[in-house]
Amino acid sequence: MKVKVLFFAGLREALGVAAEAVDVPAGIVQVGALRDWLAARGEPWPALATAKNLRVAVNQHMVGLDAPLNSGDEIAFFPPVTGG
Repeated sequence: MKVKVLFFAGLREALGVAAEAVDVPAGIVQVGALRDWLAARGEPWPALATAKNLRVAVNQHMVGLDAPLNSGDEIAFFPPVTGG
């Protein structure tokens, strides 16, 4: 299945990429598994697995790491943000 993955804020800076289209291997059916698979790709990707309080949205809706993946989904990973 193919999904679009977005990275925001400090995570985007650590990874050096804002977005990418990814062909997800069979068996990766949840957001957490996608995160783990991406993190296993080698440097700098482990930053994705070690990011504290990582937030995730699928198709612009906040979800947990157990959320299911579907072909064509847009997955956004971002650290918590604060503002005034």
